Amino acid sequence: GDRLLERHYRADVGRQAIRAFRHQVVATKNITKPVLRIDGVTFLITKCDTVYLVATVSENVNPSLVFEFLFALTKLFKEYFNTQTLSKEVIRDNFVLIYELLDEVVDHGYPQLTSSTILSKFIQMGTAKPGEVEDAKIKGKLTKAITGVQDWRKTGLVYQKNEIYIDVLEHVNLLMSTKGGVLRSDVSGSVIMKTCLSGMPTCKFGLNDKVRLEKSKSHKRNSKGIVIDDVTFHRCVRLGKFDQDRTISFTPPDGEFELMKYRITSNISLPFKVIAIVNERGRNRVEYDIEIKPNFSEKLFATNVVVKIPTPENATAKAKHIKVKSGRAKYYPTHNAIVWKFKRFPGTVDGYRLQAEVNRLHSVQEKPWVRPPILLEFHVPMYCSSGLHVRFLQVLERYKPTKWVRYITQAGSYQIRI
Repeated sequence: GDRLLERHYRADVGRQAIRAFRHQVVATKNITKPVLRIDGVTFLITKCDTVYLVATVSENVNPSLVFEFLFALTKLFKEYFNTQTLSKEVIRDNFVLIYELLDEVVDHGYPQLTSSTILSKFIQMGTAKPGEVEDAKIKGKLTKAITGVQDWRKTGLVYQKNEIYIDVLEHVNLLMSTKGGVLRSDVSGSVIMKTCLSGMPTCKFGLNDKVRLEKSKSHKRNSKGIVIDDVTFHRCVRLGKFDQDRTISFTPPDGEFELMKYRITSNISLPFKVIAIVNERGRNRVEYDIEIKPNFSEKLFATNVVVKIPTPENATAKAKHIKVKSGRAKYYPTHNAIVWKFKRFPGTVDGYRLQAEVNRLHSVQEKPWVRPPILLEFHVPMYCSSGLHVRFLQVLERYKPTKWVRYITQAGSYQIRI
C-alpha cells in the first residue's frame, strides 16, 4: 500500500485525512466500495490494473464527473507512456511528467483538459526547451486549446484528398430456448469514423432513427425507422442539437474515433437459425442432429463461422461418427465440445447439417449432464441485424469529400439451448 504520488489543488483537504485513509483502508486492503467518507472527506476510488487512483473532495460534487475524469486520466497516462498497463514501475519512472500533466489537466480543482493530442504538443519528454518567443507562442496556443470549444481537433489541417470512412459495427446477443423461442435478443453497436478532412468542418450525420423520421417532414410514409433504446456519443457531438431535433451535428477529431454507441432490443433480424436435436440413448450414448441455416440475403456471405456443440464430460467421439457435408468438424476433449467451422458461409444455401454420436465413460460419482447451450461465432460483412443504416452524411465545407460506409455484424453472446 505505498503512496506513489499526490497533488493538492486546494487547502480544504488536510494530510490527516489522507493519513487516516491509508491506515483504515489501504493498510487493511479492504477496498470494497468506490466511495468512502472519512473524517469529513469523501474519497472516490478507481482501480487501473494494479494502481489505485483516488480523488478527494470536501464538498458535495457530482461523483459521475469525478469518475469520468479519473478514467480519462488513466487513458491519458497510458497514451503518454505508450503502455497497455499502469503499474507502480511506470508511475515511478515517469513521475516528473505526471506532475506536469496534473498541473495542466486540473486548475484549482476543476478538470480542464484530458486530450493527449493537444497536451503532447506542449508537454514533451526530453530536456530541450523552446526560446522565450516560442514559449510565449506555445502558451498562447495552449490557452486557446484549453478554453476553446473544440480541443479535440487542431487547426490548420490540410489534406490533398478529403475522405471519410464509416464503420457500423454490431454485436448480436441471443438466448434461444430448447423449443426454438427467443428468450432474449439485443444488438450492441457502434459507429466508428475515420476522417481525413481539411480545416474545421461541421458534419451532419443521419440515421433511420424512428423519432427523427417522424419529426422530419420530408420522410416517406413507407420508410421504416428503428427505435434506439440507449445511445452514447463522443464529446464532439452537440447534444443540445440532438435533444432538440435528433440531428447528430459535430466537428470530428482528426483520424479514427468512435462517434457513438447504441443498443437496440426490438425488431432484430437474426443472421442464423440453428435447429438442434440432442438425444441421450441410455447411459452410454448421445446423438446429435444439428442444422444451421442462414437468414441473410443470397448476395451476402458470412466468414469465420464457428459452431461449438457441447458434449458430456468424460466423453469420446471418433472422427467417423461425426458426419458433415460442408465445413470441418472435430471433437475437442479439452473443451468438451464438437467444433464445427466454416471459412465461408454463403447466403445461397438452404442450410448445412451435422450428425454425430458421442460415447460416455462412467465414473464412480456420476453426475447428470446439465446440457450447456450451443455457442455461435460469425462475421457477416454488409449486414445489419438491427436494420440501422446511414441515411446521409453532410460536410459543410467548400470541398466535397469521398465517403465510404461499411456494415459489419458479429456474434456477441449467441446461445441456443439444447
